[in-house]
Amino acid sequence: MGWVMLRRLLLTWLTSLLCLPLAAWAGGTILVYGDSLSAAYGLPQDAGWAALLQARLKQQSLDYTVSNVSVSGETTSGGAARIAEVLKTHKPKIIIVELGANDGLRGLPPQEMRANLARILSASRRAKARVLLVGMRMPPNYGASYTREFAAVYTDLARAYKTALVPYLLEGMDQQRALFQADDLHPTAAAQPILLENVWKLLLPLLKQDR
Repeated sequence: MGWVMLRRLLLTWLTSLLCLPLAAWAGGTILVYGDSLSAAYGLPQDAGWAALLQARLKQQSLDYTVSNVSVSGETTSGGAARIAEVLKTHKPKIIIVELGANDGLRGLPPQEMRANLARILSASRRAKARVLLVGMRMPPNYGASYTREFAAVYTDLARAYKTALVPYLLEGMDQQRALFQADDLHPTAAAQPILLENVWKLLLPLLKQDR
């Protein structure tokens, strides 16, 4: 093989390596659709787990943009009411649905929460967005029956709609009072990396589908 031909082959190989990150990861918008737990309530916006997610994606050269449209105090009913317009505006490739905590705190019927979340999942499917459903749990003082029915909403919907599921956003935090703000409800800045890790391990397989 002549030197000229060898040089051409090397240049072709190097060019393909330089282009690999863009070719391997299609990128797009990741929509965070949640309540105060995702809206960085009581914290600077850049300290929330959604902002940390954007930083991690950039650090790992994954060409995605995180759009966080979470609203403090949001219920599944409010989320269902605005999902069509949000999907139309942002056109996400992936949507992280983190809703239901406020339904539970208000003692709303799990059946209503299930119907509202189903509307959100159905709309996301029609928009061809992959869904990561994020589960919550209620404390024991709500009663065994209610807490069981509440948790089952997420597992049942994930199974029915074949979506990825984070079983519990606050996994690993319940017994650590220092990780919550004075209201005992909202995570501190120090807790945000834990939330990110709980989401990330289920989000990463969805990102790999774009390879």
